[in-house]
Amino acid sequence: MTLLALVLTLVLEQFRPLNAARYLHPALIALGQFFEDRFNDGQARHGVVAWCLLVLPLVAVVGGLHYWLYSVQSVLGLLFDVVVLYLTMGFRQASHFYTRIHAALRAQDLPLARQQIGAWRGRLHEQSGTHEIVRLALEQGIIGAHRQVFAIFVCFVLLGPAGAVLYRLADFYARHWGAAQGPEMGDFGLFARQAFTVIEWLPARVTAMAFSIVGDFEDAAYCWRTQANLWPDRNEGILLAAGAGALGVRIGQTIQQSGELLERPELGTGDEAEVEYLQSFVGLVRRTLVLNVLVLLMLSLTRFAA
Repeated sequence: MTLLALVLTLVLEQFRPLNAARYLHPALIALGQFFEDRFNDGQARHGVVAWCLLVLPLVAVVGGLHYWLYSVQSVLGLLFDVVVLYLTMGFRQASHFYTRIHAALRAQDLPLARQQIGAWRGRLHEQSGTHEIVRLALEQGIIGAHRQVFAIFVCFVLLGPAGAVLYRLADFYARHWGAAQGPEMGDFGLFARQAFTVIEWLPARVTAMAFSIVGDFEDAAYCWRTQANLWPDRNEGILLAAGAGALGVRIGQTIQQSGELLERPELGTGDEAEVEYLQSFVGLVRRTLVLNVLVLLMLSLTRFAA
């Protein structure tokens, strides 16, 4: 049933993608604001309480409904799993900006590509050149494909729909609370960032390993081993280093952001980031998706045979 739920969700999402920013995020923001208004006094310990009271009951409810519906009727349980996955796993969400940037660069429309990468990253990139935009698009694509698709795969396989909800909520509030600035936030969002770092530990490494298997394994392993620690976020560093190594391209490096130069380490190995690598990454994602499905299929057959 796990494999069937994932495949059905992928098919549904291809024909009817969910606009999460319109339909789902406002509810999550409102829910987060409700708890923030009542618990945020700038102290980390109250951030722990707010996160636990918000996230854990929802995860428990989803897990309970999953087991109850399967006990009543397996078809109901399957439908419930598909609904949860549809709300938490967005393959098309990860490719929305990416496709537009790729099309703009192929048409040599640099201003449009700058506008799209800026909208995607939430920063201004009015002075970025083609190579820089390609590097940034690859970085956003690697992280987006992982967090919108492959990490949900891992969490769903391990913990069912409760795992998918746990990952999505942890990811959302790590960004919503953990990245918020201002004296009124204080250390309130610290636990949200720390919780997501812990939850992300295994999925990030599974995705990086999958990138390595379907890409250039030797370069991906080398970059993972030698470069991941250079990136500020260790989990992101593993994903980016392995992804760049698997593609044989160099990302990271200094960029123009909001009118300033931002120094960043170089990740990957091989060639400069040309526009053609954007299509190569699409192939890498597709092969990784196929690999995940095949591994899950083999596990299902093994369990059935036993």
